[in-house]
Formats: sequence, structure tokens, C-alpha cells
Amino acid sequence: MSSPGGSQVRKMRFSSFVRKVLLEVPSPTEQDWPQDDEKDFAFKDSEQELESLPQPYRMINKMVNLLFDQAWEVIMKRDALREAEHSRVQPTIYLPLVESKLNKMPNCMAVSQDYVFIGGAKGFSIYNLYDAKRLYIWEKLKVDVTSIWAADLGSEILIAPVDETGIARLFYFCKDGLFLIKAINEVDDTSKQTTCLKTEISHGGDFAAFLLQGAGEIWLDVYRLPKESWLKEVEHPQLAINPKKKVRQLQLNTPDSVTSDNLEMDINICFRGDIKLSLPVHIMKIKPPKPVTGTTFKSPLEVFAKIEDCYGLGSGQNHFIKDTQWEQQEAIFKALFKKYLDGEWGEERLSMATFHFLLPGRVTTMPADVKSPSGVACVLGIHWTGNHNFFLYSLNRTLKDKADPEGVWPCAAPIAVSQLSCCCSYLVLACEDGVLTLWDLAEVHQGQNVYPEGPLKSHMKCVVLCTDSSVHLVTARGTQEPTISVLVERPVKYLDEAICAVAPVPALPGMVLTFSRNGSVQLMDVAKPQIICAFAPPRTYHLAVPWTPVFVVSLHRPCFLLRGDHPDEIESDDAKDIQNSIFCFNLEAYPLLENICNLCTVPQTDMTDSMAFAQVLPLEKRCENFLQERFQKLEKKVKEQEHWTRLHRYSLLLQRETSRK
Repeated sequence: MSSPGGSQVRKMRFSSFVRKVLLEVPSPTEQDWPQDDEKDFAFKDSEQELESLPQPYRMINKMVNLLFDQAWEVIMKRDALREAEHSRVQPTIYLPLVESKLNKMPNCMAVSQDYVFIGGAKGFSIYNLYDAKRLYIWEKLKVDVTSIWAADLGSEILIAPVDETGIARLFYFCKDGLFLIKAINEVDDTSKQTTCLKTEISHGGDFAAFLLQGAGEIWLDVYRLPKESWLKEVEHPQLAINPKKKVRQLQLNTPDSVTSDNLEMDINICFRGDIKLSLPVHIMKIKPPKPVTGTTFKSPLEVFAKIEDCYGLGSGQNHFIKDTQWEQQEAIFKALFKKYLDGEWGEERLSMATFHFLLPGRVTTMPADVKSPSGVACVLGIHWTGNHNFFLYSLNRTLKDKADPEGVWPCAAPIAVSQLSCCCSYLVLACEDGVLTLWDLAEVHQGQNVYPEGPLKSHMKCVVLCTDSSVHLVTARGTQEPTISVLVERPVKYLDEAICAVAPVPALPGMVLTFSRNGSVQLMDVAKPQIICAFAPPRTYHLAVPWTPVFVVSLHRPCFLLRGDHPDEIESDDAKDIQNSIFCFNLEAYPLLENICNLCTVPQTDMTDSMAFAQVLPLEKRCENFLQERFQKLEKKVKEQEHWTRLHRYSLLLQRETSRK
């Protein structure tokens, strides 16, 4: 970019070292002479002596040099990242052991017992969990199934798929048949059709709740499920026979890719459309809480008279704040935060609900006159979007009863997320201000809320995924201050390693699965903490949408399923050519995890005797163990007292004999 200076006649020049610093007269003493440093010299080629360029070429020269410098910095950073990547210790990567090839895109999955339920085009299919054999396909819909739930009823399974139109259905699945119970929100008039947004089934399958939306409103319908009647009706089908329908024997839609080996079945399943099972009983309809407005009461006595038996206390609905006070507070708020409120506001989102079925415990006790079987949910906990309160509704009611909450847990900020543990013993409420509230629901003392004399022994750990993709471990021990430790830092260098989902492995306590944006799946031990191993589909497959992976973890087996997509076939225009697979990762089969799985297996006797597993036992069994332990301690104490009494009597007799002699 610059022109050579001097004469145009080429002259021989020699390279030379030019000192950067100014020359000085050295001191007469050699010790004071400065030490020569290579940095003080610059290599200058006399052949490349240049003259300064005129504008605009000088500016162009600077821009080109700047571009080269920036490119060199990028190259150096990439080289450093590549070297750091090679120096990092990579975990052992395991491939799936079982693969289920599908000719249609699976939208959702659910696992219960030894069966996998996959929702897809026009229905859902049932597979064996371990050998990936397809057992049955139910395809009677005109649209796809977008979500599916499955609940373990003992020897039977309750299935709840929801299709694209928002219609939820209940199926009863046993070893010899599939029964359609009811389409929950299906109506003949399409203009009155409602949409099911979310479904939840209680532990044991005694209750089910459906979040419905329609006509600009949203509400929660709660049903009691007559599973005892279903069992009798299936065992004695003549009692519930429907003569208008015929039995449809097993018919498998077999694509060409399915071999004859995959058609071997351990059980014979048929769709029993001729048997009509008992319908679920609608017991409650819950609507979002009304916005807090000015009071209509004239005196505080009317406010207290409105509250019956303290029901709804803390919801904020019954107060003595007038409209003028609300207006004054609103004016003050707008004046203080005017610069933040001047922007355009979008449309207000429709309120959503998160709900959980809670078992009887310390904070969810049953009335004295109500007798409920052990392990059956008794309370429904729910919180709405943007609301500060967690409402508790008793399930011992009918549709005629008024749907008022029996209890309210108010929080200082709106509740953003809530999670119930797999054993239904612990509940976590996370508010928008970053505060977490951990509840122990298992401890019971004669069905009453009491203050124990000794220190609380509750101990739980909670893994929290934050919005910046960092993962934290919150540990709570009784009355001690909780501790927070960082499991995974917020990614700075490796942005593609940002964690987008975390799932616990119930069969392996203390283990969680982490799903990253780059498609990697890792098993982490939160106690140490460290990465145990990683899982990945075969190289010909990858996760099409890694930030929202389609997976499911078994509640009772140490395994999980992951959907994999073929990169070459995803871009195909013909939907029939798209081939997807469901990969099953059985953690017990991998050498590195075999010992871990064996250590997590606890004998039934140890679970009965150990206090560490008291929360997983039924209420009656817990009370029985408690009374037996107290009786054994009391019996031991009585025996010790009798022993010391005998020794005391014997010593007295010896003293008497000695005094006589």
C-alpha cells in the first residue's frame, strides 16, 4: 500500500538491528552498564523503508492493518479454545442399547411400569420398555397427539393423551386390553369447544385435574377416578357390556421397515370398545382468583364475618381497603416509576395454573371425621400466573360444594415455579424475586401441626436451574440456615454448553441428567459434584431442537428415553421419508454405572426400619413403626429398671446378713 522511497534504481541494502531506546554515554564503571535486552532492539529491513502515504490511502492502509490485527486475534482465540478443548477431560460417552425406529415424528412420550407410550400422528402407540417391541397402535384421530401422561394404578395404567385440538381423553390399559373411558372436554358444538392446556394425575390414580381454556376464560376441572369400579368391570365384562359396539381385535399398522421379529408379542392386546367403564366424577371447578379491588364492607366486623372457619384467610380478597386508597397508591406508584411505565405494554397474558396433588401430612391434614386410605391424595395445591398465593383445596367434596380454598400460603412475590418431589414428600416454591421456599410435607404427629421438643431432622436437597443456565444446589437441614453451592457456572467461553433442562433420576438418588444446547446429555452426581458420564445417540442422529429435547425418565427404573432425528432426512420434503428413532439408555447395563445402581438398591427391610426412608412409607405404616420403636424403647427401659431393682434388693439382703453375723 506504500511506495518505496529513494531513487528508483535498486540499491543493495542490508538488514540491521536498531535500538528502540535513546543512546546514552555509559558510565566508567562496568557494573553500572545496562544489561542488553532483546526487547530493546527491533529488526528493521532497509529494503522495506517506506514513506508515509497521502490521504485517503493512509486511512485505507490503517483500516487494512486493523482488519488483519482483528483477524489474527480471532485466530489466536480459536487456537486457544481448541487447545483448551483438547486438554479438557472428556467424560465417558455411552451409546443407547435399544432403538425403536419410527416412520412418523413422535411428539411426546410417557413411561409407566414396563411400557412406553408415544404420541404421534393420529393417535399413540404402546412399546415394551426393554426390547422396543411395538405392542399396539391406537390411531383413530384426524389430528396428532401433542402431549401424553401415564399413571401407575398398580397392575393397570391410566393414559391421558391430548391432541392438537386440545381434546383430552382417558384410557384404561391392562394386560389384555385397552379401554376408552371418556373424552373429557369433547362437545358436539365446535363453537363451544374448549382446549386442554395441562393435565395432572395424582399418585396412585385416584384423582385427575385438567386445565381448560375457552371463551376467553380459563379454569381447572378436578375429577375423582373410580379405579376400583374399573377393575371390577374389566374382570367381569358382562356387567359393563355395550351391545352397540363390537370387540376390535388387535390390528397393528405395520410399516415396511418393521421386521417379523418386531411383531413377536408377549401379551395379546385388543381395543375393547364394547365395554363401557364408569365415568370420572366431576367434584370441583376452580377459577383464577379475582383481582383485588376496593372493599364493599362497611365495618371490620363484616370482614371477619365473611371468613368462615378461617377458610381463604390470607388470599387478600376479604379486606377493608377502600377504592380511594387504591387510587392514591396507584398514583404514587406511577409518579415514582413514570420513566419505566411510559413504554408500550403488550396484551396481558391469560393466567396459567400449576397444580399438584398432595398427600396427608404436616400441612395437609385431613379432618377428624374424614377417613381416607393411606397414600391417597387429600389436597390439591395450585398457584396462578402472577399471583402471590399458593391455594390449598380439599378433595373431599362434591360439585355442589362451594369451591373455596381451605388454606392459603401467601408469598412476598409472585410464584414463578413450583415442583413436587417424586415421593410427594417435599414441595418447592420459587418466587420471581429469587426466593425459594422448601416445604416438608411428610412429617405427621397425630394429625396436628405441633412444635416438636427436639430439633427438626428434615434434610433435603434441591437442584435449581437459573435463567442464566447456571445450576445451583440448595441444601436444607432442619432449623439450620440453608446452604447454596454452584454445580455448574454460567457459561462464558463455551456458550453452546449452556444447560437448557435438568431432570432428576428417581431410581438413582442424588443423580440428575443435564441437557445442553449443543445436544450433549450428561449424568451428574450433585453430592460430589462431578460428571459421571455422558450419553449420545449414534452419529447418524442428533437432536433437532436441543434446547427443548423430547425425553422422559422412568420413575421406577434407572433408564430414560430420548428422541433422535436423522439430519439427512429432516430436510426431506416427503414426510414419509422422515425416519426418527427413540433411544433407550438403561443405566444398569453400562459398566461405569453398574456399581452405582447396585449401591442405590435398598432392601425392603432396611426401608422399613430406617428413618431415612420414613417419608416413602404410608401414613399408617409410619405411625406403626413409630409406636413399635417407642414401645421397644419403653420395654427396654422397664427391663433395665427391673434389673437394677433386683440388684438393689440383693444388696440390701447382703447387708442384713452381714449385720446379723
